[in-house]
This record gives sequence, C-alpha cells and structure tokens, in this order.
Amino acid sequence: MILIQAKSVGTELKDQPMKQAIDYAANQGVDWVVLTNGAQCRVYKVIFAKPIDQELVCEFDFLNLDARDDTHLQFLLLLTKEGWAKSAVGEFHQQKQALSRFYVGAALMSDSVLGAIRKELKRVSPDVRIEAEQISTVLEHEVIKREVLESEKYAEAIKAVARAAAKVARNKKEEAPQNVIPISAVPTPQVAVDSPAAAVPPTAAN
Repeated sequence: MILIQAKSVGTELKDQPMKQAIDYAANQGVDWVVLTNGAQCRVYKVIFAKPIDQELVCEFDFLNLDARDDTHLQFLLLLTKEGWAKSAVGEFHQQKQALSRFYVGAALMSDSVLGAIRKELKRVSPDVRIEAEQISTVLEHEVIKREVLESEKYAEAIKAVARAAAKVARNKKEEAPQNVIPISAVPTPQVAVDSPAAAVPPTAAN
C-alpha cells in the first residue's frame, strides 16, 4: 500500500508535512509515502523502528523530466499502476540501498573483499608482508568516511553483509557431496608376491 499526501500547487515541501505523512502511514501499517505539491514529488520508505523513521527513496520535478532520460522514466514508473503491480518501487529501493555508501563500505570490510584486496596488493608487492587486519585499518581510517562508519545504517549494512556471507557458506555446505569416502579410508588391495626362490626354476645338473 501507499499513502499519497498532496499539498497545494506551489507549496514548499517542508519537513513538517513529511513527518505528518510518515506518522500517519506508520499508524496504518503503510510502507510507502508519496509527498507532492503537483510539481515536485518525493517518495519515502517508512522505517518501522523505535522511533519511526523514514528514508528518501527518490525525488523529482515533473516540470524538469526528460522523456529521453531512462532515470526520469523510471521515476514515473514507480508511481504507475503497472509499476506497483511489479513492485517497482521496492526493487528501486533495494538497488539504491545496495549501492549506498553504507552497503559499499560494509562490503569493503567483509572478509572476502579484504582477502581479495590482499591478494591484489601481494601481486604488486610480493616481498611485503600484508595482513587483512592492516588493510581493514587503512580502510577505516583513510578510505571510508567517519560519518559512514559511525552511522546506524552502516551497522545495519554490516549485519546484512554478514548474513549474506553466512547464507552462501551454508548453501555451499549443503551442496557439497555427503558420501565421499576419503582415499585413506579405502582399503589397499593385498597382492600376493611369490618368493624369489619359487620364481626361479632349478638349473639342470651337468
């Protein structure tokens, strides 16, 4: 479901009407809110937490849309009947979330990516000792912004990345063959060897 709050044309879309719409949507259990004044349009995702929060999914101006711009056309699709039938707004939000600085930062700090970075750095400097912990420190202090590392969204992204990695590990474990017998467990066939004396025929006496 979606809640649409339409203000009069020309009315500035301030925080107060947005908060009112978000609170009403949360009370009704609605996930999505559209706030518009006829020209400008904003789409929000309601975050059911304590306290209730929201995330701006997209915003655009109908007067500045370009019919040749795929991104602008995608914005319009989010508000159409066909778009809602295909859950377009949910897919758009997931894509935006996956490419957010919080999820990208969390992915950089995952064990698999740290290992890949270490491998590439070792190719450049094969004689230098490089540990994953050192790379993690550089990323935390010199690459990823502090505002990202200290945000709640980054902490949530870290958990999401960890859950995804654990799921992949479980799937690999379940797909692995279960009835493989180790080579050491296979009995070695015993081959009877005749004694050299029995193998050599006796010589005839002169």
